[in-house]
Amino acid sequence: MSFYNNPHTFHIPVLGLCYTMDTPVKVAHYGISSVISLVDDITMEKMREFYCKKFNLPFQSIPTKAEDHRAKRITAYLNTVQEIVSRKFEDLKNSVSHTEEELRKYIDMLPEMSDIKLKFNQMINAGEMKQKLSDWLNENLVAGEIDVNIMSKLDRDRYENGEKLPSIYSDAQSALRGFAMSDLSSSIVLSAGMNPRLYSYLEEFEDFFPNEQMELKKKVILKVSDYRSALIQGRFLAKKGIWVSEYRVESGLNCGGHAFATDGFLMGPVLEEFKQNKDQLIETVHDIYVKALAEKGKPVPEKPFLMKITAQGGVGSNTEHQFLLEYYNLDSIGWGTPFLVVPEAVTVDEQTLEVLVNAKEEDLYLSEVSPLGVLFNNVRGNSMDKRKEAMNKAGKYGFPCTKKYLALFPVFGEEGTCTASKEYQQKKIQELREQNLSQMEFDKELNKITDKACLCNGLTASILVANDVDHKMEGTDVSICPGPNLAYFSGPYSLKQMVDHIYGRTNIMERTDRPNLFVKELKMYIDYLGAKIDETMKPVTDKQKKYFDTFQENLNKGVEYYKELFQKCKSQLEDSTSKNNLMADLEKLKLELANLKAKLS
Repeated sequence: MSFYNNPHTFHIPVLGLCYTMDTPVKVAHYGISSVISLVDDITMEKMREFYCKKFNLPFQSIPTKAEDHRAKRITAYLNTVQEIVSRKFEDLKNSVSHTEEELRKYIDMLPEMSDIKLKFNQMINAGEMKQKLSDWLNENLVAGEIDVNIMSKLDRDRYENGEKLPSIYSDAQSALRGFAMSDLSSSIVLSAGMNPRLYSYLEEFEDFFPNEQMELKKKVILKVSDYRSALIQGRFLAKKGIWVSEYRVESGLNCGGHAFATDGFLMGPVLEEFKQNKDQLIETVHDIYVKALAEKGKPVPEKPFLMKITAQGGVGSNTEHQFLLEYYNLDSIGWGTPFLVVPEAVTVDEQTLEVLVNAKEEDLYLSEVSPLGVLFNNVRGNSMDKRKEAMNKAGKYGFPCTKKYLALFPVFGEEGTCTASKEYQQKKIQELREQNLSQMEFDKELNKITDKACLCNGLTASILVANDVDHKMEGTDVSICPGPNLAYFSGPYSLKQMVDHIYGRTNIMERTDRPNLFVKELKMYIDYLGAKIDETMKPVTDKQKKYFDTFQENLNKGVEYYKELFQKCKSQLEDSTSKNNLMADLEKLKLELANLKAKLS
């Protein structure tokens, strides 16, 4: 599967722990790339059994007692997905000789100016012989990438009989090993910041180094929210002889899943910095990379490998899609949240799908439900939050901690604990009772403790329920984490409808009040900063003032950047699906930002 010849200009990023777990099985044979989360090997094992039965593949379970079971389960699942995608892709390419429905769907969904699409239609119109057409398809059609994701900070150490195991058995390192030992030739997306021990572990696997033919069997993608972070991480990996094949720029707040708010670094200015400095980034990292490879005695490329820059977070129209590609010279755009209402691409159980389809702006919010203590995109009415509220009302606080993927905090000993667990919450509530707080203060602190939800089970139950797979451990209560963009996609849609929307062949958005993605993100950052200022005890310390000043300065720079951009690119940014006035929206937000400054003075 070729990294260098992607037929589409969009990809489907990782969505939660399970929502894109089987997306490659659904869409990769159409040339669409997607990303599988490697957090939950328990669910992967269940889904491997499900798909082996469905596609008549041999299955042998890997029990938890097996040595290195987590890595082995991940390898086995990825190999199963690869096998299924390969079969479906071969069937599609060969369908010219019998039924052409799947082949026609592949071709129809491609961008209008796709070389493959143009050539295929030319050959059909010329009445080429089926054998010649079949040979051409085999040489030119490309399947989508089966990429994987590790959230770098989810790197819990493992224990056995009370003894801490060597670090290679930690969650992130064993997940990396699972991917590295698989048959896949694709990329690993490393997200949520730098993890030096995980990054260093990449050196242990030959597939991340160039072979004699100057090919990288397995590649590295870094998800970043600013240029400086990309440069630091890229240099760190280059010193290990690891090339970063793609920097995936994600909005800090205008995205799904966990929201890692930056110090006011906005998507537009960040992409501009990548645009201006891409050649320098390649040159700087390549020099370090070549030196490291030579020292290791590895094959050394004469010129730099391809380095892609992509973006994701809040994109919702063809106008935005094309603008990002063309103005910032990007290689692909991530469309995540909108695909949650495309059952042909992403697996969501019926009850949760109904919640998503009916969600309005006020239902989508940044919550504190994540046990990681990081803001988490949420939708009101999800069944996990309903269960949590009912439990809290009954005084039954906390969840059984069955999977422990988020048990990262050594509160009661060396082994980590999850802040959504019964053990943690009951202990913390007891400590709270001993503080003799007023009822108002007690209730406020109690709410902070008991607001956490079990994401390990909540983010994996949906795929099991939807496929009628054993979910005794997970239950039926579902957490889901769409970005605010969901409010404008009412769905459910077919895969072709969504792809046609991305490429501007149709418009599935009924509403005309959707804000521009840059304006939306700016508004979210201003609201975030305002909330931070409001919750800060007065008087403000020097450290807090410095933080707020830096944040505001970055936002003000962003406003000035957008003012110039919107004037310069008015025609490219005007969206037929929206009646918003970009400059008027910007001026309104500029005033909001000025009012925040007055709050602190």
